[in-house]
Amino acid sequence: METDLILSAINELHQKANQALENKDVIAYTTMFDDALSFTPFEKSSVNKGDFTIDLKRYFSGTREINTSYYRIKSSIEDDLFIEKIARKSVLVKPKLFFFSKKQTIQTEEIYHWKNINGEWKVIAIEIVLEEKY
Repeated sequence: METDLILSAINELHQKANQALENKDVIAYTTMFDDALSFTPFEKSSVNKGDFTIDLKRYFSGTREINTSYYRIKSSIEDDLFIEKIARKSVLVKPKLFFFSKKQTIQTEEIYHWKNINGEWKVIAIEIVLEEKY
């Protein structure tokens, strides 16, 4: 029963995060992350929450539109952590010249480490383990 409650809470947070991504709302998106977040992009070094937020602002400013969806591949509860692997597909529309735009699709597999901190689930680590762009 407790697992169902955790999944329900995490699903709701993912939905809010997807909406924040699509709205390009940095503040709303980063509220799900703990201040001690460790973000590891695909085949790159880890960054902290501050650097990730700066990169995210730059990413949003270079994108006209974002549509994203995900599904959970697997999940587990270990000690006080909820760990999940998700597959995400995002379609970006980027400006090109004045009136034109370019579509880019990014598919990733991401591992999230969630921790219940003061009664609220927060992401303490994300690792992008696979990324394809086309």
